[in-house]
Amino acid sequence: MATNDERSLLHIERPLSIFIAGGTGFVGRELAVRLVRAGHQLRIATRNAAHADELLPLSSVEIREGDVYSIDFLRSCLDGCDVAINLVGALNPPGGAAAGLRRVHVQFTAALLAAIAEAGVPRLLQMSALNADAERGASHYLRTKGQAEQLVRGSPARLEWTILRPSVIFGPADSLTNRFAGLLRLTGGWLPLARAHARFAPIHVGDVATACMRVLAGGAASRQSYELCGPDILTLDEIVRLTAAAAERSCHLLPLPDALAWLQGLVMQCLPGKPFSVDNYRSLLTDSVCRSPGCAQLGIEPVSLAALAPQWLAPRGPVPREPAPQ
Repeated sequence: MATNDERSLLHIERPLSIFIAGGTGFVGRELAVRLVRAGHQLRIATRNAAHADELLPLSSVEIREGDVYSIDFLRSCLDGCDVAINLVGALNPPGGAAAGLRRVHVQFTAALLAAIAEAGVPRLLQMSALNADAERGASHYLRTKGQAEQLVRGSPARLEWTILRPSVIFGPADSLTNRFAGLLRLTGGWLPLARAHARFAPIHVGDVATACMRVLAGGAASRQSYELCGPDILTLDEIVRLTAAAAERSCHLLPLPDALAWLQGLVMQCLPGKPFSVDNYRSLLTDSVCRSPGCAQLGIEPVSLAALAPQWLAPRGPVPREPAPQ
């Protein structure tokens, strides 16, 4: 249960009933643990209940399996909930980038908003992305994330919402450092790198979860957006080298000119798991750094990638650390 001090910080006076879409994902698992520890009741929707196996040991978590694009299914999941949290997102979904990303980001958000209206849920937390822009986004990913934001912002006045817009997220189960560590292992440390000088402000998954906790009750956070960035601005080249150092692997990077980087995306999006795509390349054309201090506004002191990466990448095993505060 949350302490009185924690409840005061979050401006929550009672346990909440919370619906999470995307609760079995990278951020969702981190957030679910914190919400349960704070005494809240969770209901998590998924297309495949097996994806929620890691959450089963948590108390006060109900897993609902069904068609997550069905408004009727979503409405049944939302009945009686105080808050809905939408963490659904994908970088390279099955099918073409345009159609796949529109379905995951835009069509799902539209169905969720319709179900929220029918169920009478008063509050929504929407996970977006830095640089999301419905019209000027450099990639299908950024445009569809922006279109989802437009739907949320255009929702009826009775719905309180907060949008979180993180830079790239890192942590023990991320698809950033772990993917690069795996590629460096397979290639003996040699890696052709697209957009090596693209800049990011990587933020830890725990800090993103903390941001969700801080805006959970609404109040001053209602109808606001927060950009979330870590303390350091790093180029992609620096992120890969930092990853290599933490994993204790050799690193020989070959920065690619844009034409070859685009071609790399074209080839790699045809491989199993789509490790890189043309749409990913287009996202890299825009630096993922904050223009407003969202973490500071929420009272969060973000931790750095350099400080934490050895905890899950070091070959000698994880380095123990204290649990992150809420």
